[in-house]
Amino acid sequence: MEQKMTKKNMKTKQKQVIPGFGISLGVTVTMLSLIVLIPLCSLIIYTAKLSPGEFFRTVTSERVLASYRVSILTSLIAASVNAVMGLIIAWVLVRYDFPGKKLMDGIIELPFALPTAVAGIALTHLCVPEGWVGSFFSRFGIQVAYTRFGITIALIFIGIPFVVRSVQPVLEKLEPEIEEAAGIMGANNSQIFARVLLPELLPSLIAGFTMAFARGLGEYGSVVFIAGNTPYETEITPLLIMTKLEGFDYPGATAIALMMLLMAFAILFVNGLLQSYTDKVVKGR
Repeated sequence: MEQKMTKKNMKTKQKQVIPGFGISLGVTVTMLSLIVLIPLCSLIIYTAKLSPGEFFRTVTSERVLASYRVSILTSLIAASVNAVMGLIIAWVLVRYDFPGKKLMDGIIELPFALPTAVAGIALTHLCVPEGWVGSFFSRFGIQVAYTRFGITIALIFIGIPFVVRSVQPVLEKLEPEIEEAAGIMGANNSQIFARVLLPELLPSLIAGFTMAFARGLGEYGSVVFIAGNTPYETEITPLLIMTKLEGFDYPGATAIALMMLLMAFAILFVNGLLQSYTDKVVKGR
């Protein structure tokens, strides 16, 4: 009897943890509807002005498919580089103390605060043949600006904070004693990383990779200056959407935008599946 009463009291306390839950939920749903759902629904409604045949021809034209390839390929490469480099940067910031550490930690977030157009102009000046980066690669016959290589560099710049800020809190919670215990038990450095650290870091690493990939897929301001915008070669999908808007082809622009929206949903869905799977693997160890 006492156990039943205790369970009822616990349930009651759990329900009363957040005061004013009904009002809070109402405000949350309203804000999500106004900021997220209604704009997305309007995009779908506007695209519905096209017939299925027109929609299919618009989103599968040769030029649009080429822009998909450029955006997806460069974003994927940039996110992969960010996953590796972001993990290393987060490790250094968490596990080592050195002069200027707080300054470096703050600089990581600079791409968040910096206007994308400013980042694009700065990167372009660096990567043209006369710039510091461009002149270095020019010695080896490699052109950076106005190529897919340049687009990838811009996407690495804007995506690196996502990985660092995703991995950093998890690393801070991992006690160094765990690694020391694994070492005492005979594990070498590679085994400690692969069997002790990586399983714990993998969910956050996947989250950072996914966010960097999604951000790169829709990035416009920092890429448009360095891309060169050559159709079929360096033209990204967001630029193609802007081109259609400037030509007053609103149905065509919204159709391509809808495809980008579906890609974003697919990325988030895969991210959720991967994180759920890795969480189960880590908990089941």
